[in-house]
Amino acid sequence: MAALEQTRPHFDTRPFGGRVSKLFRAGLATLVARHEARATRKALSQLTDRQLEDIGLLRADIARIARIAR
Repeated sequence: MAALEQTRPHFDTRPFGGRVSKLFRAGLATLVARHEARATRKALSQLTDRQLEDIGLLRADIARIARIAR
């Protein structure tokens, strides 16, 4: 009687898992950057014009500074 091999094919899921993990980390980094930019924008917006002037900024600079923080 002949022996039958009944092994299942092995599929390596690590490459797919690695890609998913990489996408997750990239998405998480984007969320963190957006949160930090929002926090920077909020903190600077709460300063008075005099306080902004003391640190060398104008109110119009706030959006640009928050974009750079990303």
